[in-house]
Amino acid sequence: MRIESDKDLRGMKRIGEICGLTLKLMLDSVEAGMSTRDLDDIGRDFMTKMGAVSAPIRAYGFPGYTCISLNDEAAHGIPRKDRFIQAGDLLNVDVSAVLEDYWGDTGATIIIPPAQPAQIKLCEATRRALDLAIGMARQGQRANAIGRAVEKYAKKQGYRTLRELGGHGVGRHIHEKPSIPNYYNKRNKDVLADGMVVTLEPFLNTGRGRIKTADDGWTLRTVDGSVSAQYEHTVIINGAEPVLLTKVDGGYV
Repeated sequence: MRIESDKDLRGMKRIGEICGLTLKLMLDSVEAGMSTRDLDDIGRDFMTKMGAVSAPIRAYGFPGYTCISLNDEAAHGIPRKDRFIQAGDLLNVDVSAVLEDYWGDTGATIIIPPAQPAQIKLCEATRRALDLAIGMARQGQRANAIGRAVEKYAKKQGYRTLRELGGHGVGRHIHEKPSIPNYYNKRNKDVLADGMVVTLEPFLNTGRGRIKTADDGWTLRTVDGSVSAQYEHTVIINGAEPVLLTKVDGGYV
């Protein structure tokens, strides 16, 4: 979407804040031994309190309020009562919600202690990749230039990006144009413009950078059992410095 009025700006700031606060609350609440469904319930209760609705449920009928992925699950993990978070796990939570027809999206990856050096390096590199994308997200920038920069940075750090997953337009729906891939796609001619609302979300992977859909029809797993990290903000393109709608005090992204 494009911001076209003060109402649009207020609406996007509000849903962005709700998404950011939901993510922070969930990650603050994680404990080894809890189920991913229990963690999802925390997100559900907070969204409901704020008057928001789960975007994946509304848009796609997803079987959970948020996406919770562990280890070789790259994205779209289904919260389950029998899926337990363990010490040493790499945990990704992706929160997207809608309020008064405005949609927001954010996500982050954390390590359940004790953390291994390789996990820390992956998360730090992915977070820096997001900073790189944010720094490039300005009017007149080609979306594929962001992808090229993220991919180049990932390779320099010894990682691959997940080509099937990337940033996208958001605001009137959870997934809109333009696409902002995390690799250089010469066919992508999209150009960012002031007022445009998009997500930026690098996915860095330790293996081949390929994923497959699990038997549950939702969860995206790496084909080689490798792990990935993701960090995501919803932003408004605004001159040389985008507005980070999903950034909250003390947040993880």
